[in-house]
Amino acid sequence: MSEVTHPAELLIHQYMSDAINGKSTMSEEVIGQVGKDVMDALRKQFGSGENRKGFRLRMSNLGRPTCQLWFEKNKPEVASSKPNNFMMNMMLGDIVEAVFKGLLKASGVKYEDPEHVSLEVGDTKISGTYDLVIDNAVDDVKSASGWSYDNKFISFETLSEGDAFGYIAQLVGYAKAAKKKVGGWWVVNKANGRFKYVSASNVDLPKEMDKIKATIQTVKDNKFERCFEPVEEIFRSKPTGNKILGINCSFCDYKDTCWDNLIVQPSVMSKAKFPKIVSYVELNATS
Repeated sequence: MSEVTHPAELLIHQYMSDAINGKSTMSEEVIGQVGKDVMDALRKQFGSGENRKGFRLRMSNLGRPTCQLWFEKNKPEVASSKPNNFMMNMMLGDIVEAVFKGLLKASGVKYEDPEHVSLEVGDTKISGTYDLVIDNAVDDVKSASGWSYDNKFISFETLSEGDAFGYIAQLVGYAKAAKKKVGGWWVVNKANGRFKYVSASNVDLPKEMDKIKATIQTVKDNKFERCFEPVEEIFRSKPTGNKILGINCSFCDYKDTCWDNLIVQPSVMSKAKFPKIVSYVELNATS
């Protein structure tokens, strides 16, 4: 068991241990709620798509880089095509989150159910639905890849170093709109089922609200400015002289347009049989 940072973690671990040993069951009420949440997720992912039409600031995109938001608002058609497994991956995440919330309830953890809330900043209203509230603090449930679980969701500090998906702004926005405390993230590793709680108690609320206000103003101004610079490629602990996309740009759907000189290919430095794929911005050296 990893280090426990939330009292509810002990309850969940005890419930899981009892379930493995046949000492606990899950009530039909909880099973029904998990099933309903999964059906709602299916409707969201495989519905008509009406909710995905048109740009607007939402809690879920409020913390994303403003250059990405500019593309979403002005040139959504240039987004790279999603792979066919995208919907399945999203559904797996939704299912994991639904089951985890069921485990919380089955373990006896008292929480308030999701609520749709709105945050008003000047003349701008930003809405979204938080996952749950425990002890008057808003928590989000996130499913994560093995890499993200081990490298990004170590602590609030490591998450804040590269939060291109905007999880911090999303959580702060929910808490401010609901007039509740900022809690943290229940993170489930999709690769092996491990889970942990990452507290956001260290968040600087005034600083994060200033960021939110700046994002709103930038979106209103509607001027494009790239948010990140390329980084040095490091191979065997040494710089190669090449420039590559940083991690904050790597998962962006608009990187091919934003960086029109982008070269995506196997690493030019590696001699491996199956070298990793690298996004080069400047290619000056080869092995």
